[in-house]
Amino acid sequence: MKFLAITLIVHRPDPVTAVHKPTHDRFREVLDNALLAEELGFDGFGVGERHERPFISSSPTVVLSHIAALTRRVRLFTAVTTLSLLDPVRAYEDYATLDHLAEGRLELIIGKGNGAAQRELFHVTPEDQWDRNAESYEVFRQIWRQDKVTAKTRFRPELTDAEVWPRPYQQPVRVWHGSATSRESVDLAARYGDPLFSANVTHPIEPYAELIRHYRERWEHYGHDPADIAVGAGTAGLLVTRTSQDALEVYRPIFEANLEFQRRFGLPVVFETLEDFVERSSALIGSPQQVIEKVHRYHEQFGHTVLHLHADASGLTDTQHRDSLELFQAEVAPVLRREIPDPPFPWGPVLPVTEEPAHV
Repeated sequence: MKFLAITLIVHRPDPVTAVHKPTHDRFREVLDNALLAEELGFDGFGVGERHERPFISSSPTVVLSHIAALTRRVRLFTAVTTLSLLDPVRAYEDYATLDHLAEGRLELIIGKGNGAAQRELFHVTPEDQWDRNAESYEVFRQIWRQDKVTAKTRFRPELTDAEVWPRPYQQPVRVWHGSATSRESVDLAARYGDPLFSANVTHPIEPYAELIRHYRERWEHYGHDPADIAVGAGTAGLLVTRTSQDALEVYRPIFEANLEFQRRFGLPVVFETLEDFVERSSALIGSPQQVIEKVHRYHEQFGHTVLHLHADASGLTDTQHRDSLELFQAEVAPVLRREIPDPPFPWGPVLPVTEEPAHV
């Protein structure tokens, strides 16, 4: 099993202390967390893309380029690239450039994105967002694989023998399809034989497990080998401590502050108590053994081989956050790496078989 640390670069007051860091300091925190992820042995670091409050992750290519310059080994993920909002030609140019600078360490997780504010910002409607996502991905995919591209499009000017530069480093970059609740994203991933990344952060396990089962069915419907399926899954929170009692004590004020935030802004409340959140959500809160057992419970339903964890402290102190990640890597990750397989492809640059992979 592989492990990613991911941030959406949420920028709101700390749920416990109410301290609201300046924007500059919040970006510096993201860079520090990326360095920490590489230091501790995480396999990837991801940066989200959102174009509305409370996020400041509107330019993931810039952030990831800076992280690429600071790191050497960790693979760099988008989480997610909102292709329904983007011109696929411009997106290709940005990501191909980033991938060259990162020496082939880039992987994309794409999705239509969510939120009314960012849809309005880019004049995307609920009715056309899925068609935009599919069209942008198909053009993006074609550009990555062909020197000249012809494409009849609805949502951007058509392309006729178009050349787009720079030409790629990875041939092609690996694209995962992020899905929270939509069968459209799942079907698009299955159609093209691409890996799936389940959000798995808001609800109990059942709706996510149902979508992953649908993905596997559609994968075979499109004629792909089931042995080639790769699934990733998110988590709703992380706190690993020596005992479950310590974890509950430390996490309780964070949970209660987040619950109050949800109620104040009229957001749906799925888990009313911390105990229910720990038991039925995807959050990994408890002792190392409890976390191992919970990941296995989810793996029985998902068959996932990649897991993403929160890169941010999210209410923990810096010391609590680092201690939790260190304990995860020392006592949880080695067991899960041994007991759950890796994805069915090399964890490195996607290059032609005639070339030697670059050292990253």
